[in-house]
Amino acid sequence: LDRGACRLREDRRTWWQPVPSACWLSWTQQEEWCPCGIKDFTPSYIVPGDTLMHISWKQVNKESMKRPALEQFSTSQEVWDQNLELRSIRFEDIAAATNSFHDTNVLGKGGFGKVYKGTLENGKEVAVKRLSKGSEQGIEHFINEVVLIAKLQHKNLVRLLGCCIHEDEKLLIYEYLPNKSLDKFLFDTARKSVLNWTRRFNIIKGVARGLMYLHQDSRTTIIHRDLKPSNILLDVEMNPKISDFGMARIFGGNEQQESTRRVVGTYGYMSPEYAMEGIFSVKSDSYSFGILLLEIVSGLKISSPHHLVMDFSNLISYAWNLWADGKVRDFVDAAVTESYSLDEVSKCIHVGLLCVQDNSSARPHMSSVVSMLDSEAMPRAAPEQPVYFARINYESSEAMEDTENSANGVSLTALEGR
Repeated sequence: LDRGACRLREDRRTWWQPVPSACWLSWTQQEEWCPCGIKDFTPSYIVPGDTLMHISWKQVNKESMKRPALEQFSTSQEVWDQNLELRSIRFEDIAAATNSFHDTNVLGKGGFGKVYKGTLENGKEVAVKRLSKGSEQGIEHFINEVVLIAKLQHKNLVRLLGCCIHEDEKLLIYEYLPNKSLDKFLFDTARKSVLNWTRRFNIIKGVARGLMYLHQDSRTTIIHRDLKPSNILLDVEMNPKISDFGMARIFGGNEQQESTRRVVGTYGYMSPEYAMEGIFSVKSDSYSFGILLLEIVSGLKISSPHHLVMDFSNLISYAWNLWADGKVRDFVDAAVTESYSLDEVSKCIHVGLLCVQDNSSARPHMSSVVSMLDSEAMPRAAPEQPVYFARINYESSEAMEDTENSANGVSLTALEGR
């Protein structure tokens, strides 16, 4: 084990044998110089779906201790096809880089902790995600990010540079993207004009390509499950990078969809079948992408009050009616003042409406979305009028905190037919 890397080591025994209802993974930290603490990561079984999985985490030092069990963590055999190597960064170096995690360095915060800007000793700027202490979901988030992002290579996905486990601290170190997240521009009246149509269209296509890679071009099928503007980071040239894989799930083999009793994600971006029945698939991400696309074109949030969507029930209904009436120009964000192609706008709205179809089988795969966005021709399939809509509770700008959902300031009160 090289001191400059932290290796996740694979056990190459046959995994797909009859499994009990619970199985154990062990992480053992035996050497102090490996702060990331992942020397041997040896799964005995891979458990699909929501089968209970426990993680036993032992730290061999003067005060050995066990971490609580983590429920409902699933993964896939393909993840372990090769050893994973990830740079280990000392906690002391991270603390120094972030000025002891000073509040002035906070870039953002979410359900699993805060993200800080840091500058390493060599001058390299990084983003440090400090996961909430004592959170079992934080452990799942950490494992998901380490296992998934470390193996992914795509220009539209954020790069994970290293990790660190120090006592009860769990930290992930990413490339630093100076323009932060898309929502900081898209929903800020003072900054949204920076997003001209060319940039918006480029962001839409970049996110689509990143999702296509996750769904079909990477070695495993990965469902993001929390696609939204705050999870789209922008580099110095405003190119998009999908981030935050803490809620992602892996599909193996011919698996097409999965169901769960623990729905995670952000209300408004969840597909109807996921929000109501806990069923998710690649088409769940297609739905989230459709919502994101409509937000990028209009500059409006999916949770926008009725008066901002001209008294239509929600953003989807607003988009469909304007598209059906041939008034796509009225849907474009007023902050887009330069000339733009109405054909491109119409095509984007058309694709977005296809992605948010109520029936998941009617939604396109992301490969089809990329093809439609790159094509000069208009999509052939016509979206149907939306049947379901999410009724959002706007009475308070601060929703009750739910550790199983991303903080987004709204709560879903009903999904009902129109």
